Amino acid sequence: MKLLLVEDDATTRDYLAKGLREQGYALDEADNGVDALHQATTAHYDLVVLDRMLPQLDGLSVLSALRAAGDTTPVIILSALSHVDERIKGLRAGGDDYLAKPFSFAELQLRIDNLLQRSGNTGQRVTELAADDLVMDLVGRRVTRGGVEIRLQPKEFQLLRHLLEHRGQVVSRTLLFEAVWDYHFDPKTNVIDVHVAKLRRKLEEGGRTPLIQTVRGAGYVVR
Repeated sequence: MKLLLVEDDATTRDYLAKGLREQGYALDEADNGVDALHQATTAHYDLVVLDRMLPQLDGLSVLSALRAAGDTTPVIILSALSHVDERIKGLRAGGDDYLAKPFSFAELQLRIDNLLQRSGNTGQRVTELAADDLVMDLVGRRVTRGGVEIRLQPKEFQLLRHLLEHRGQVVSRTLLFEAVWDYHFDPKTNVIDVHVAKLRRKLEEGGRTPLIQTVRGAGYVVR
């Protein structure tokens, strides 16, 4: 199942994104209302986790625009505004649930599960990613090729996972760096190239078919 996480606070967004991906969800992220509305109207999501107070376009405006367009995707509103009147505003705008900050990840997970069941979505969480004869077990954090285990360092695992989650898409060095290292990209660093080179050596050991391709001037892609 695929979720859209909209949260402008980078620390909170990274924490929630890490937890949701560990639970097996495919995930897209946005940090402002304009990008969130664009993503929600151009891609299919099983559920949206939507912060209320966002830059450029606030969460309730995003939600109202989606409902006005006939989009019935379940939405959980996250907000520091916990008064009952504020919760009512959020639900009247079209929210399916309203979770006041601070909250535990376990509570968010439970509410997501309940909403997906209520909406009749019986799809399974993504627990494996694959390409050619490579299989990534997201639950066991294990990677194999042709049934043979390949031992990866944590950053190598994250790097490969991000490429597999965007299989067929060219992922830029900037996006890879920010997704795996959680820092703003420094164009002078070669950390991405170094880690990709190490990852390739492990994946291609023994003459296996290359999986990660370099697109000159653009980034990397798993076909």
